[in-house]
Amino acid sequence: MTRVLVVDDDPQILRALRINLRARDYEVHTAADGATALRAAAEHAPDLVVLDLGLPDVDGVDVIRGLRGWTTMPIVVLSGRADSHDKVDALDAGADDYVTKPFGIDELLARIRAVTRRARPTDETPPVVAVGPYTIDLADRTITGGDIRLTPTEWELLDHLLRHPGKLISQRALLHDVWGPQYSTETNYLRQYMARLRRKLEPDPAHPRHFITEPGMGYRFHP
Repeated sequence: MTRVLVVDDDPQILRALRINLRARDYEVHTAADGATALRAAAEHAPDLVVLDLGLPDVDGVDVIRGLRGWTTMPIVVLSGRADSHDKVDALDAGADDYVTKPFGIDELLARIRAVTRRARPTDETPPVVAVGPYTIDLADRTITGGDIRLTPTEWELLDHLLRHPGKLISQRALLHDVWGPQYSTETNYLRQYMARLRRKLEPDPAHPRHFITEPGMGYRFHP
């Protein structure tokens, strides 16, 4: 049974999520503030944390950093903060996804299922991934299904996206990992290279199906 820790200072949200998650066979623990959340995470070792940012004692981003100091468990932020800076800060601190309140329970459950699947142990063999009509082998850096050639930087960017299907990866994280820490604010680089990947791999680059922009936050790869 998957264990979920829900952290929110709104008792109605805690109750609603407890009922909905338990009805779907999740084991649910709850916390109404950040200090209790950190203790509960250490005590119960949940498989997933659903976390509000607006907590009464410490900011939710600090809770994320505290968790990331010792665990890689998935963290889904559930917050009323809709500003893109708050979203980016949470993602850069280590959150795996971000859902804005008010939210639909079906969407939240789908996000929980997605991050739980990604967190399951896998071997270290680089994957072979289908992107539309193309088959991409990340180990050999080859593409079959068409005459597609990528530059080394395009390969690095593609590699980061394909290894995390469905995950929202922040702009800052991609810039840091692909170009280096000195480029963490050069979002124009990212836009240009994403446009190149779409032109080469998307059937309709103007209406992408696989390389999705989350405005103000980052990008997702949808298989």
